[in-house]
Amino acid sequence: MNASFDIAAANYDNSFTHTVIGKLQRNLVYRHLRGILEENRIQNILEINCGTGEDAIWLAKQNYTVTATDISPLMVAVAEKKTNLENLNFRQVDINRLPQPFPDEKFDLIFSNFGGLNCLTKTELGQFLKNASGLLTQNGQLVLVIMPKNTLWEQLYFLAKADFKSVFRRKKENVVANVDGENIKTNYFNPKEVTHLASADFRIRLLKPIGFFIPPSYLEPFFRSRPKLVSVLHSLENTAGKHSFLSKYADHYLITLQKK
Repeated sequence: MNASFDIAAANYDNSFTHTVIGKLQRNLVYRHLRGILEENRIQNILEINCGTGEDAIWLAKQNYTVTATDISPLMVAVAEKKTNLENLNFRQVDINRLPQPFPDEKFDLIFSNFGGLNCLTKTELGQFLKNASGLLTQNGQLVLVIMPKNTLWEQLYFLAKADFKSVFRRKKENVVANVDGENIKTNYFNPKEVTHLASADFRIRLLKPIGFFIPPSYLEPFFRSRPKLVSVLHSLENTAGKHSFLSKYADHYLITLQKK
């Protein structure tokens, strides 16, 4: 899997991070994440699947101590070139090897953004949640941004293209998703699946849709030249964010779990 994301590393910021849609979705995540950070005593943060380091840098600039990990050495290399913050450390780590790389460390919060966990199978996700519990301090927080199975934007997109076979593709296992020209096996999880897998070690604290009205990033070419439409969708998104039941229909959702 790391080789696939190595290929995506060079173009990821241009294809998502710096796009109109990418910025809007990331700001939605930050708005919810900021509230979580302010309400809890957070000092040490572990980021899983950090990509090119955009979120890790943002967290470190809020004066938290951040360890940011990714399976791809090229993603880590791109991230390291962006900053020299003393309270931020990037490491190449395979999520399936946790907690082995951190034998003597505990974290107040573990964070994974924009579908990094969708690269796991259901069994692997369950094991990750168990391992994450062991890495957290008492009452530690797990903040995950995951892609669900019922994204309405995607279903409408494939209907418009008359690609009826793909309308409900997210309901299948090991769906092949295109990431900057590279095919990645992807699994989609609705909020109830995640809370069920986590129920032995965590209780749910927060659930919010991310991208119910704001479209998926692959529609960036269409929306880039329509700023007024994007502005309207952004306003509607702020309203949608108040309704957790919309989470399984959004492009992503943010779920916060607290260690029992």
